[in-house]
Amino acid sequence: MNALAATNRNFRHAARILGLDSKVEKSLLIPFREIKVECTIPKDDGTLVSYVGFRVQHDNARGPMKGGIRYHPEVDPDEVNALAQLMTWKTAVADIPYGGAKGGIGCTPRELSLSELERLTRVFTQKIHDLIGIHTDVPAPDMGTNSQTMAWILDEYSKFHGHSPAVVTGKPIDLGGSLGREAATGRGVVYAAEALLAEYGKSIGGLTFAVQGFGNVGSWAARLIHERGGKVIAVSDITGAVKNPKGLDIPELLRHKEATGSLRNFHGGDSMDPSELLLHECDVLIPCALGGVLNRENAADVKAKFIVEAANHPTDPEADEILSKKGVIILPDIYANAGGVTVSYFEWVQNIQGFMWEEEQVNNELRRYMTRAFHNIKNMCKTHDCNLRMGAFTLGVNRVARATLLRGWEA
Repeated sequence: MNALAATNRNFRHAARILGLDSKVEKSLLIPFREIKVECTIPKDDGTLVSYVGFRVQHDNARGPMKGGIRYHPEVDPDEVNALAQLMTWKTAVADIPYGGAKGGIGCTPRELSLSELERLTRVFTQKIHDLIGIHTDVPAPDMGTNSQTMAWILDEYSKFHGHSPAVVTGKPIDLGGSLGREAATGRGVVYAAEALLAEYGKSIGGLTFAVQGFGNVGSWAARLIHERGGKVIAVSDITGAVKNPKGLDIPELLRHKEATGSLRNFHGGDSMDPSELLLHECDVLIPCALGGVLNRENAADVKAKFIVEAANHPTDPEADEILSKKGVIILPDIYANAGGVTVSYFEWVQNIQGFMWEEEQVNNELRRYMTRAFHNIKNMCKTHDCNLRMGAFTLGVNRVARATLLRGWEA
């Protein structure tokens, strides 16, 4: 089941549990605005090339729309729609005053030079500058984009609107980026896991963890789990996989990956088949890579007791049912990976105030937001007698529906 179908299904289920009016339900599903623009740039050799850029702005009932911009060859409108919608529920679950958006350009970033990427980003910004803004829609980095991309968008936008650091988040620190932003999603995953485990009288120290994906999110999550005395016994990424039943030395593994660009040939563990990682014997499984990795083919063989969804929709609805029947506790993506957008919100707040925080304040506030959101989800689970995914969806959808009705959606 693709991302859009899965998200719509979860939304409809939540709407039924909440008893939403069918007209409100329909209006919440339809995006506020979809933008599609042509971006033509000269390549370094002088030839012209055209790309399609787009932005889906899903909902702004609770505040400006917020979401990443990805540069990827398969930028599929359906997926972007699903991710924009997911951002609407995610910001509502985290209780930050935003709606959802997502966008991107269909291109292969590694085939473009730095100056070509800069030209492409600037042309894209010229085409959408009057449709984004500090109080309208605030982009952020995503797959294939980074803080440098945000710096170019900021600069191009500011030519039209004056210096506006709050128009994008995930910026370089020197241009108003927030301390703690780089580690935020991984740190949020760890705070989320701590809140979940505390419910069961457990803590990270002494438990075993398997982490799929060792990019930004996976590597920070693994590092912070290691610092807290948790045993990360298996890690995989696109280059390979490594395991050690006594626990991997994560700082050493990070140095190895930095030096060699790969997880292969790491001396502190044995290599394993990356596809085995999801089925590895462990207490907590943390998928931090792609969507749809847990499906009806492999779900029955998962041995973890807890799954913390650091990736977006890593679990198919079919796998969801199989795992629930087995008694596996799943902490859903719209809560578990909300640390990134929460610290993006802190960055935006700091930019608007023109007053920057110390990293310690950023991390303490993040912990407060993640812990509070978990207890709000648990309350919804009790009220509606549902699992954590539906607890999170009902919490998010209910907040957006309430805001929509209070604003007068029929007027």
